[in-house]
This record gives sequence, structure tokens and C-alpha cells, in this order.
Amino acid sequence: MAAAGDGPWLDDAAGRLVRPFTVSNGRTEPSIALDLMSQVMATGSAPLGYLGPEHAQALDLCRAPVSVAEVAAHLELPAVVTKVLLSDLVDCGALTTKPPAFHHNPTDRSLLEAVLDGLRRQL
Repeated sequence: MAAAGDGPWLDDAAGRLVRPFTVSNGRTEPSIALDLMSQVMATGSAPLGYLGPEHAQALDLCRAPVSVAEVAAHLELPAVVTKVLLSDLVDCGALTTKPPAFHHNPTDRSLLEAVLDGLRRQL
């Protein structure tokens, strides 16, 4: 359980006092490929070693399957930083990930034409 002071440090005028890339130790590449729509979920295993408070917050958000984009929004961190944090948790066995399931081929011509027709009707 998080203590009262464990949330992100904020200053009304300056914003977040701990800069996002400090959270990921300056890393910009996750160790595993994660899409914004990838689903992540806690495994129930405790992470080995020390992880920062943002890791704990991310793990707490992943009790049920949640997308990488949702975790980033809740943590108020850039997606790339969130992907690094989540990949750390996957690497230590605390999270599992599932790639997004596409029910349609995103480059299917008929799908793209339907989207274009819909956009034209809106204009």
C-alpha cells in the first residue's frame, strides 16, 4: 500500500518535479516490444529487487488487464517512459503482456474506404 507522500511530486506552477526520464533512469527503449494497445496484467509475483515508486504505481494499476496507453495516462507519464517501466516489471516477472488483438486487417482496402466515406460525410 502506498503512503501519503508516495504519489508523483507536483508543483502547481512547475508541474512534475521529478522529470519523466529520471523515472526511467534516462532509458528510452523498453526491453520488450509494447504497443500502446498491448494489454498488461499483474502476475501476482512480487518483483525481485528495488523498483521505484512509479513501478509500484504501475503494478497497482495492472491488477486487471489494462492497456499501456491507460497506464501512461494514469501515471501522467509519456508513453515511452511508461513502456520502459512496464518492460522492467515484465522482465522481473511481476507483469505479463498480451499483444493487441486486431479483428480486422488495418490495411484492408474496404475498411479504409469505409473510414474515408465516413470522414467525407462529416465534412
